[in-house]
Amino acid sequence: MNDICCIGHLTLDKIVTPRKTTYMPGGTSYYFTYGIQHLKDSKNYKLVTALAPSEYSIVEDMRKKGIQVEVLSSRHTVYFENTYGENPDERSQRVLAKADPFTAEELKDEQAHFFHLGSLLADDFPLDVVKLLARKGVLAVDAQGYLREVKGEHVYPTDWKEKKEALKYIDILKVNEHEAEVLTGFKNYKQAALQLAEWGVKEVLLTLGSSGSLIYESGKFHKIPAYPPTEVVDATGCGDTYVLGYLYMRNKGFSCEEAGCFAAAMSTLKLEQSGPFSGSEDDIWNIMHTSHLKAELI
Repeated sequence: MNDICCIGHLTLDKIVTPRKTTYMPGGTSYYFTYGIQHLKDSKNYKLVTALAPSEYSIVEDMRKKGIQVEVLSSRHTVYFENTYGENPDERSQRVLAKADPFTAEELKDEQAHFFHLGSLLADDFPLDVVKLLARKGVLAVDAQGYLREVKGEHVYPTDWKEKKEALKYIDILKVNEHEAEVLTGFKNYKQAALQLAEWGVKEVLLTLGSSGSLIYESGKFHKIPAYPPTEVVDATGCGDTYVLGYLYMRNKGFSCEEAGCFAAAMSTLKLEQSGPFSGSEDDIWNIMHTSHLKAELI
């Protein structure tokens, strides 16, 4: 039995800027998997992914590091092209290849206390996969991918067509303020969280960037601070890092609020560097402790 099992596609990312073109792996499962390896109790972690045989070297690198990975067959690997202009906030995105969706048949034998679905595109995880995994353990989902669909090579925003049925089975849902509004129609994020809970989600994780995050569970809101970084280097994968920190702590028996603070501090360390989180668990606790001492002095 695994403690945490992350299921999601590894991606090939082509990043084009006016100065250079960079190729690197990515996706929720990539940032989640490499990030959790730096925490103390990560031995009972498993990644389930799907990619084409031409990219199996990505998985072999993981296995060499002692990471437990199961690879499902796929005709293609997800291939994102992100093109940036002189203004780095202006980005165009194309999907040059899509991997096959995950199926309930492929996942029927997986066992874990916590499952995390790292969705990248709307059709990655059919409803029967959500129902299956909800019967096996605590199910966490990042809503991001469910709100993106591909037409041709281009990515378009979409609503989650089966959300009211799927959310009945989801224990932990991670959204940002924009995603919460798309799903519920509410600009007020507290109203949005209440609506998601009414639809069945037990723990709503609502990330608010530099304003911190909000967790709603058991009829109560928990305001989680944003720990200021020493510098902002790369926000890619911060949401994935937040979820992994949260699930890691919930699996260890910590409260929602304690898990949220740990997740926020871990995301701050990720923000200070490119690539997945590579600090230590002690680094995370130090940020939380230092911030607490500062608050007491104010």
